[in-house]
Amino acid sequence: MTWTSLNAWVAAPEIFLLCATCAILLLDLFISDAKRHLTYVMTLVTLAITFALVLMGHEPHLRFAFNGLYLVDPIADFAKLAMIVGVALVLIYGRSYAMARGLFRGELFTLTLFSLLGMMVMASSVNFLALYVGLELMSLSVYALVALNRESFASTEAAMKYFVLGALASGMLLYGVSMLYGSTGSLDIFAVSHAIQAGQANNLLAVFAIVFIVTGLGFKFGAVPFHMWVPDVYQGAPTPITQLIASAPKAAVFVFSLRILAQALEGFAPDWRGMLMVLAVLSMGLGNITAISQTNIKRMLGYSTISHMGFVLLGLLVANPLGYSASFFYIVSYILMSAAAFGIIMLLSRQGFEADQIDDLKGLNQRSPWFAAMMLFTMFSMAGIPIFLGFFAKLAILKVVVDMGLVPLAVIAVVFSLIGAFYYLRIVKVMYFDDAVDSSPLIAGNDAKLVLSINCLLLLVLGFMPDGLMNLLSDAVSQSFTSLPH
Repeated sequence: MTWTSLNAWVAAPEIFLLCATCAILLLDLFISDAKRHLTYVMTLVTLAITFALVLMGHEPHLRFAFNGLYLVDPIADFAKLAMIVGVALVLIYGRSYAMARGLFRGELFTLTLFSLLGMMVMASSVNFLALYVGLELMSLSVYALVALNRESFASTEAAMKYFVLGALASGMLLYGVSMLYGSTGSLDIFAVSHAIQAGQANNLLAVFAIVFIVTGLGFKFGAVPFHMWVPDVYQGAPTPITQLIASAPKAAVFVFSLRILAQALEGFAPDWRGMLMVLAVLSMGLGNITAISQTNIKRMLGYSTISHMGFVLLGLLVANPLGYSASFFYIVSYILMSAAAFGIIMLLSRQGFEADQIDDLKGLNQRSPWFAAMMLFTMFSMAGIPIFLGFFAKLAILKVVVDMGLVPLAVIAVVFSLIGAFYYLRIVKVMYFDDAVDSSPLIAGNDAKLVLSINCLLLLVLGFMPDGLMNLLSDAVSQSFTSLPH
């Protein structure tokens, strides 16, 4: 490796984020609890500078670093921007919640930043070992965050379940990667792809590898039948951490899946497409049907996530840049929707009270007509009601599926979406037609209320003009795939 091949400036956002996180970790030791807001401000400034570095470094062509281990392309850039925004929203919405529960500590900020670093490494790695390092950095940070409230039995139980099942899934993924290495003799994504295209791979071993790899990816997406951790972790984790799990990591796992399936294993697309098809149908079915019976809103949103990830898998299984663009658009839309939903749950919570039951939203229109309207926007968008962003996200997926000739699959997706609309509309009914059982004012900082309002309004504004965001992401995918080395 020479200085020329090192090309470290390409990874400037990740290098800055790592150095800043280590600095915050050290500085926080000397900051008292009364001045913990300084750590909060430093964290937000770090996120803002990282965002700016990604934006400034964005170029339409591919840039390699660390002797080909690291790749920054338009997909990685836009995914990183979505992740940074997702993490920033977690900290802004969760500030009052964390302060009321004694969670407003240095660990919250540093672990969140380390998890973001892992996500960004996942988005740019083009070597299986580097991909795995990014995955584990993200996963271990999130496991610890779930258990951040050590006095809560529910949080501790959720963290243990997540850790044990996550370790099992990571082991399966690693086993699949080792088999792929045995099949092709390389851990480099493009070398693996070349070996498969040239017929130099052991096909039987590679297919077995794909089974284990898809299993690991299915767990990270929360797809059925690897979904068992999702509702328990969503319910047991502190709400800001639930919001984190539901938003930014989805973009990381999406790009992670693109690197492995669409770039390394493109030659075996017929094999993994069939597997993703089964996962997608099961996820949409079980996610939407089971969510209907939930009374805990965090648990309901957990099953909702499973169904949404089923839609993302539909775009992936199309196995062409149009499908990947539709899935990317869906992921970015879902990050905005899930952040808004959990932001409003935290807005309703206060010290000693968790607003995690659907009944806790009763009569919200009487308490705060504005935030009742914001929750209505969020639920309508998640349900896929026209003029909201979620509708166009679903429409983009359905269009590419129909264009591929998979009409029955599109029909199944529409039917399950209609079933899913029931539990979203139930939230609206509870807010507007039931009498309020709690008349206490909504306690949150003005910054959180302002950002949450903008977040929810974006779901409507982007619904009126979805083409801008859709074209931006579509161009990113097409630029990344047309520039791939052959």
